[in-house]
Amino acid sequence: MAMKGPGLFSDIGKRAKDLLTKDYTYDQKLTVSTVSSSGVGLTSTAVKKGGLYTLDVSSVYKYKSTLVDVKVDTESNISTTLTVFDVLPSTKLATSVKLPDYNSGKVEMQCFHENASFATAVGMKPSPVVEFSGTAGAQGLAFGAEAGFDTATGKFTKYSAAIGVTKPDYHAAIVLADKGDTVKVSGVYHLDDKQKSSVVAELTRRLSTNENTLTVGGLYKVDPETAVKARLNNTGKLAALLQHEVKPKSVLTISGEFDTKALDRPPKFGLALALRP
Repeated sequence: MAMKGPGLFSDIGKRAKDLLTKDYTYDQKLTVSTVSSSGVGLTSTAVKKGGLYTLDVSSVYKYKSTLVDVKVDTESNISTTLTVFDVLPSTKLATSVKLPDYNSGKVEMQCFHENASFATAVGMKPSPVVEFSGTAGAQGLAFGAEAGFDTATGKFTKYSAAIGVTKPDYHAAIVLADKGDTVKVSGVYHLDDKQKSSVVAELTRRLSTNENTLTVGGLYKVDPETAVKARLNNTGKLAALLQHEVKPKSVLTISGEFDTKALDRPPKFGLALALRP
């Protein structure tokens, strides 16, 4: 199902967030994906974090407009998600549960229209938390809001509002989150038409503590297979990332971070290899 309209509330400011955080890892991670002759996709992921190792295996099967995803990890958790596309025009319906925690189940629905979108999620327990969000807009301008309500306590667990602007050469967003306590302003600007070079900045202010966090970063695509990213915030933490496509769809990522204001602390390094057919 091709998404249309202004996108979901979670898409507002996502370009800046992804450029600053996506693919940065400080663990060792290996992901191997295969597709069986019957069309079942299998993905095995091994992660070394500190001295601990974790492993999970997931399988994905798609039949017409239905997608079934089952994931099993080394802690004996079984996560299952059933997604049905276009149950109604431009609508996605999903139900998920993570065993053995039966109360983790929830049902989600997303609806897309040319000038609006709506999403809701309801927990599958007697007094669930209900989350809902909506976005409206056109011609690259989007307004959105989201909220979460706990039916057990009768109180809101969260509420946020945002506005976003998307143009061919830049993306900007203002988000009021954490029940009005956090203001986040972000922007991405592409330095060329092919978007080989981009710069990003994000300013976060927490009103209750008068705390400000400024993060700047950039992306440069050396060639179609290689990209370099970097970021720096006002606390002095500098991070960099090198990503290279070793073969089609298979990506090697090397990243690191160190504190420029505490050079005596050891830097963090991460390595991730994703092998796909």
